[in-house]
Formats: sequence, C-alpha cells, structure tokens
Amino acid sequence: MTRAQLTDEEWAFIEPYLPIGGFGPYPQRLRWQFEGVIWRFKTGGQWREMPREFGAWSTVHNRFRQWRDAGVFEALLEGLIAEAVQRGAVDLSLVSIDSTTARAHHDAAGMHLDRDVIAALEKAAVEEEKTRSKGAASKNTTGTAPKPIPRGRSDDVSGVGENSA
Repeated sequence: MTRAQLTDEEWAFIEPYLPIGGFGPYPQRLRWQFEGVIWRFKTGGQWREMPREFGAWSTVHNRFRQWRDAGVFEALLEGLIAEAVQRGAVDLSLVSIDSTTARAHHDAAGMHLDRDVIAALEKAAVEEEKTRSKGAASKNTTGTAPKPIPRGRSDDVSGVGENSA
C-alpha cells in the first residue's frame, strides 16, 4: 500500500474545487483518484503503472483529463495563492513570470559586419535619435505640407454629411 498523499486538512481545502456531477464518484473514490493524479506526477511513472489502490488507471487518467479541461487545477492554484496571501505567507509584489523566447534565424549565427557597415549603422542611429529628440515633423516625398482633413457640418472626420454644393 502506498502511503496517503494528502492530509485531511489538505483534502478539505481541495475537495470544493472538484466538480461532482449527478452521477459522479463517491467522495472517497474522488479523493483516491485525486491522490492517484498526485502519485502520477510525483513519481513520474506511467498511468498504467499506478497502484490499484487509486482505482483503475484509466479511470484516474480520464478524471485527470476532465479536471484539466474544466480548469480545476488553475482554480486550485489561484485558491492556494489567495490563501497564502491571506495568511501573509507570500509577497506577490515581486512576482513576475515571462516565458517569452526570441530566437534568431539560423543564418544569423556568426554574422560578421565590416567596420564601414557598423559605422554607418551607428551614424544612422545617432541621426534618428537627434530627429526624435527635436520633435521634427516628417515631410512627405514632395516636400509640401500635408493637406488638412475635410470637415463636414457635423465635424465628421470621414467626410460623410458634407455639402456637395
């Protein structure tokens, strides 16, 4: 027999998050199935290797998929965080999670630039920064100022409702 995975206090916290339908499992079986899921991820074993005390492995696996699809584990995690914050056991002001990955194309590996190219890029960057800092307005290709947007009687930007006379 595998030792119990959850204490009664832990189960009392988890149980309300698990949905029970009209024909759902008995509460004791529900606890065994949840503990089976814990066993699976704690040991890294395959579903088929699960000890029989948790029930049929296929039933536990199906229950896990139902819980996953219903968002039970996300709700449980949010509940645990809220409980920890309420007890003052966690400071979430410094928490930041970012899974962004920026990968370069394989052709970018080992790229070599001539000194002339690097100098030209640096010069363009300095000029761009000067332009931005001055707040200079950009001109169109003809060198003339842009035409104002026509306004109708109702000041509609789209021009709908203008007098055509």
